[in-house]
Amino acid sequence: MADYLLIESRDPFECNDVLYFYELAASLARERNKVTMFLIQNGVLPARRCSRSELLSTLNNAGVELLADDFSLRERGIATDRLAAEVRPASLEVVIDRLAHGCKALWH
Repeated sequence: MADYLLIESRDPFECNDVLYFYELAASLARERNKVTMFLIQNGVLPARRCSRSELLSTLNNAGVELLADDFSLRERGIATDRLAAEVRPASLEVVIDRLAHGCKALWH
């Protein structure tokens, strides 16, 4: 079992290959790996309750931990009380800490 940190910076509303990255995260989780999806920059847009939030629910149901960069949320005017239930706000320090502990990272 490995620890994976997938960092998504793209908006799934305008970039269809984000769905491939989501599927990769779900697949890794189904293989019993510990997987965290860290949403950053425009990748935080589906973290608010909206039509694309169901994609994040699917990831969460597969066992993927979902975090959204708190700075990116503030930059885009997304209040934490507007986040989908599966998503937790987090600081960029989470990424640094996990990398320091040997987590395998992929940035998209």
